[in-house]
Amino acid sequence: MITRRATLVALAGSSLLAGVAAPALAQTRDFGVLVMAHGGGAVWNGEVEAMLQPLRADYPLEIAFGMADAVGLQRAVSRLEAQGARRIAVVRLFISGESWFERTEQILGVVPGAPPRPPADPHAGHGAHAGHSMEFWRISTDARFAVSTEGLAEAPEMDAVLLDRARALSREPARESVLVLAHGPEDDAENARWLALIGARAQGLRQLPFRRVEVETLREDWPEKRAASEARIRAFIETARSDGGRAIVIPYRVQGFGPYARVLEGLDYVSDGRGLLPSAEVERWVRRQVEQLRAGAFRSPVA
Repeated sequence: MITRRATLVALAGSSLLAGVAAPALAQTRDFGVLVMAHGGGAVWNGEVEAMLQPLRADYPLEIAFGMADAVGLQRAVSRLEAQGARRIAVVRLFISGESWFERTEQILGVVPGAPPRPPADPHAGHGAHAGHSMEFWRISTDARFAVSTEGLAEAPEMDAVLLDRARALSREPARESVLVLAHGPEDDAENARWLALIGARAQGLRQLPFRRVEVETLREDWPEKRAASEARIRAFIETARSDGGRAIVIPYRVQGFGPYARVLEGLDYVSDGRGLLPSAEVERWVRRQVEQLRAGAFRSPVA
């Protein structure tokens, strides 16, 4: 159950379909893939692992869970180097392409800014955020890197995910209002970019005869921003229920429903509780990032 009164629609499992063809593993030789993802519990991480499994047949691939954490990145890069990778495509599986971008490049050493790795600390874990290590130092590596800049908010593949979610939940579009709900950042200008990009992904929904389609960000880590967002979000659901209407909530998150059940507590709405995963479209997006990076320039760590 998502809330006591919400309607939770359980959908049958979805298979991960193969993406576009990629080179056989033996042909990649010195090339490897590092996927960065926020990470969460066992289900969160497991859905990311399952989505990436088909790519492992084509490339040496490692995952660094966390928010640009030097510890996780060092481990993933070292494992790829042990497999022979000297060119590493770094695919950042975040909603926004802006998230942790500069910090990632600094940790990898392709731009200056990260300090050397400090001596071992018996109290390691300082700087943790939301349960993740947030260590910031330059990793040790001889590899060259190409780092993705596109986030899932920009990914045209996600248009199909939103359409699939909405169609599965819809019964009578003319009476239904759809809310696409995302995390959102602190900065107002960046938040406006989130809304514009995800709004473009929702254009396909607006071509269907829904009563209303809106995109909102909760801005969930910043209480002073979140209060106003929560008020708008709850007002949308309440208005959607007027005149016999029905509210559909689609989370624009990598995985799961996040804190939205608490935000919408006491309201009537329908959701399947799923983020962008599971979906073959996310795998297709990752494959596209990998191939674009592989065909481009790789940068060595700066001296």
